[in-house]
Amino acid sequence: QVQLVESGGGLVQAGGSLRLSCSASGRALSNYVLGWFRQAPGMEREFVAAIRWSGGRLDYADSVKGRFTISRDSAKNTMYLQMNGLKPEDTAVYYCAAHYYTLTTYRDWGQGTQVTVSS
Repeated sequence: QVQLVESGGGLVQAGGSLRLSCSASGRALSNYVLGWFRQAPGMEREFVAAIRWSGGRLDYADSVKGRFTISRDSAKNTMYLQMNGLKPEDTAVYYCAAHYYTLTTYRDWGQGTQVTVSS
């Protein structure tokens, strides 16, 4: 099991930027895919971005392409989500998650960090 802890959320004005961090521990990550998800009040959780830890394959939701960038620092076992051009509709609790690369379902989840974008 991978333990995940998010940080970096907060309140920002529309057009601003935030960088979320996800610190991972408990497993070697070379065979894992890590991702970011978000859930707004009353909405279902949605995929934001993902990265294959080894090889760095990236995926993004269409709603964040060109604005958000996912990356990882292998030395720190930390994944990041750089969010630029934030919009009020980006307001949500952001979660990081992990799954073994041969699986398709995210099994390990962090506790989430709140991002609020004011208009």
